[in-house]
Amino acid sequence: MRFAACCEGALAVVGRRAKEDRGDVAIDSKVMLFPTEERGFRLGVELDVTLPSIDDAAKAAELVRAAHRVCPYSNATRNNIDVTLTANGESVQE
Repeated sequence: MRFAACCEGALAVVGRRAKEDRGDVAIDSKVMLFPTEERGFRLGVELDVTLPSIDDAAKAAELVRAAHRVCPYSNATRNNIDVTLTANGESVQE
């Protein structure tokens, strides 16, 4: 999914800015369709980010949160689709 690839690129940028070695990154993504009351559909996306070289859960969450703020796909879809983020298995609150 291109959203995940874009998020990975954004993670590279925020990792460099924070002088944080993020190492290998894996992003599992899932796209869902949810029915609306108007008989249409809305999109939902889950991005499960694994940063094996980041042991600190708070640091991993902050990197994912920062990447979500600068990612072009995130910015293009913000408030238009539901996005759920996790970092190393933990929920990331925006």
